[in-house]
Amino acid sequence: MSILEKLTLPDIRELIEERDAVTLREVLNHWMPADLGDLLEDLTPEESLVVLEALNPELAAQAFEHVEAAEQHEILKILPESQLVRILNAMSPDDRTALFEREPREEIERLLTILTPSEQRVARSLLSYGEGTVGRLMTPDFIAIRAGWTVNQVLDYVRRYGKDSETLNVVYVTDDDDRLIDDIRIREILLAQPERKVSELMDSRYIALAVTDEEADAVGVFRKYDRTALPVIDSRQKLLGIVTIDDVLDVAEEEATREIQMFGGLEALDEPYIDTPLWEMVRKRAAWLVVLFLGELLTASAMGYFDAELHRAMVLALFIPLIISSGGNSGSQAATLIVRALGVGEVTLGDWWLVMRREIVSGLALGIVLGTIGFLRISIWSQFTNIYGDYPYLVALTVALSLVGIVMWGTLSGAMLPFILKRLGFDPAKSSAPFVATLVDVTGLVIYFSVALVILRGTLL
Repeated sequence: MSILEKLTLPDIRELIEERDAVTLREVLNHWMPADLGDLLEDLTPEESLVVLEALNPELAAQAFEHVEAAEQHEILKILPESQLVRILNAMSPDDRTALFEREPREEIERLLTILTPSEQRVARSLLSYGEGTVGRLMTPDFIAIRAGWTVNQVLDYVRRYGKDSETLNVVYVTDDDDRLIDDIRIREILLAQPERKVSELMDSRYIALAVTDEEADAVGVFRKYDRTALPVIDSRQKLLGIVTIDDVLDVAEEEATREIQMFGGLEALDEPYIDTPLWEMVRKRAAWLVVLFLGELLTASAMGYFDAELHRAMVLALFIPLIISSGGNSGSQAATLIVRALGVGEVTLGDWWLVMRREIVSGLALGIVLGTIGFLRISIWSQFTNIYGDYPYLVALTVALSLVGIVMWGTLSGAMLPFILKRLGFDPAKSSAPFVATLVDVTGLVIYFSVALVILRGTLL
């Protein structure tokens, strides 16, 4: 790498200020597109214009594809139409579709009109598929061959048209009606004798996505079959395009981010944290907080119901935080495990009974562990203080048995809520950890005071 290629961000900014287009062109056209994307994100939109002008059209489009959505939008707003035409026509169809679908409808129409007729047809075709479907992810740039061709013919075809393909790892075999009949890894073509026919290399085993499949389903197929690209077909088996692993990884990241945010007890953000407007952030967080707050009000109602018991045995109040937090923690643990297992396909709705049995046993074991620790803590401490009153061992037994019951209930609730939500057609991630904790807080108090009424009757109660 030359000294020029090692220039830092301040160096680049200095060249931009000096409008040294010659040096910028010499330096930046040797950078990787992903590195250029990072550079564009670090610059202001105005500085980014100077950088994009210095890049050759294909590299400028590739660099722009690596820029985050929010920064892309800002650059789009100030790009001169000449540059806009150059970049949009050179972008890969799938990345261009992702860019368009984030824009308002009237802006999409404006951007479509500046594309060349052929690129406009491709863009409109991809945008015609439903939002969140595989059709929006795919690119029509692929290599399709015929079963009757020889290896030599295939290689000649690849040399001629391969530069326009999104990937050359796999070539696709289609019939005269463009229906997919097989896929062949390029290494098999390269290693075969030149005179062999494609039909001799075929095994008629292939995996394909339907153009109407959900994006999230595509992630699971890629994971299961360990592919870097998959063909996309319509209901008549016609090959429409391919989906590549880079787009699927973006979908997986977005899905994981959304679920983590929802599981944390807020609506999923539509933009990165820094780019989300403050009031939008407040609105998305407030909705869940209000719901959880109303739920926690039931905790106060439950305590009010057992007010008389609390007055007669104030020692019980010492363990309320311990009791309800243990139940909430165990429920959150279980919910996290099951939501993740459902998300990656480790368990299905049909496994609910198996999961329930496992969580009952797990909850019992965990409850016994915590209950034993609680019992020993109170018993030993009572030898040095009278804080637990005249019946420390009964108090210790009350806390221990309550912990067993509450941890079991928390574990079971956290494990079953995702199944219930999924069965009702909701996202399991919405059984967020705070929601589970709130539910267990209320029911935990009922369990705690019910156990106390049984064990401490005739003594403290």
